[in-house]
Amino acid sequence: MLHDSDLVLSFQMELTNSSIVHEFIFLGFGVEPHGRFLLLIFFTTLYVLTLAENITIITLVFLDAHLSQLPMYILLKNFSWLETCYVTTTVPRMLLDLAFSHGTISFHACFVQFYIFVSLGSTECFFLSTMALDRYLAICHPLRYPQIMSPNSCHVMVIACWVIGFLWYPIPVILISKLSFCGPNVIDHFFCDPGPILSLACPPLGNVPFICQVFMNVLVLGHISFIVLSYGIVILHLIKRSNQGSHRKAFSTISFHITVVVFFYGSIAAMYLIPKGERHSGVNKAVTLFYTAVTPFVNPLIYCLRNQQVKESLTRLLKSKESWWKRKVVT
Repeated sequence: MLHDSDLVLSFQMELTNSSIVHEFIFLGFGVEPHGRFLLLIFFTTLYVLTLAENITIITLVFLDAHLSQLPMYILLKNFSWLETCYVTTTVPRMLLDLAFSHGTISFHACFVQFYIFVSLGSTECFFLSTMALDRYLAICHPLRYPQIMSPNSCHVMVIACWVIGFLWYPIPVILISKLSFCGPNVIDHFFCDPGPILSLACPPLGNVPFICQVFMNVLVLGHISFIVLSYGIVILHLIKRSNQGSHRKAFSTISFHITVVVFFYGSIAAMYLIPKGERHSGVNKAVTLFYTAVTPFVNPLIYCLRNQQVKESLTRLLKSKESWWKRKVVT
């Protein structure tokens, strides 16, 4: 029976007989079958729980007439849908490759996954900035807040986040796809991430890596700066307040938001802003797992499921379903 290294070597030897790459091979986590099975069970459970959390939030906001009109929950409902799409872009494929070692992916399917993944990540950056703007307006300009953040305005912002997010990164994706890939075709990762794909491209790469880095830096650093400025002004405003009750409540709300921002941008910065030569592939995979699988699971817990309004809405929904079921049984 061939070992993992033998399989990879045989794929590479076959590839040398051809002049162009038609498919890629995911190296994955490089663990034994028993370890893959444990990872499969763990990430399957995590994925199912993530879907359940986000779908619960979407359903609650959709069914609750009060929450569905509040700007923060309009944004959170769409953010939960974004997280559902985000985690589904990579995790199911990863689970498939854990179940069947060394899964292959076609060249075009790889770049489709690449584009959707980075576009959803870009969209999340715009959503997090929009949520920071929402909290800034709610706390620093409460009298103007209902007019500025009306339901219609929120829906326009949501559409803008999705559109701009998906228009942000197609140029780098197209530039990378036009590079020559003449072997090897083994991606030392569990999905089509830009760094490992670029490492397989044959020289000369020209300005493509620089252009990709510029797009990523402008996106990440620009949004981090906006969020830091927004929450910085909010915190200074809260410090000056004399009403301690509202002071604590507002601090509690923004602390949840800041936690999500730190988790997301901390892992993104560690992955994409640190020079490539200073990272190990194992560290890359661990960091990528954190923001592709762990943070989508943790975010609903931080944002909504510990929120009193969400708890009350869930209680009302469960009671209404219980009453409906009792009437159904009686009739």
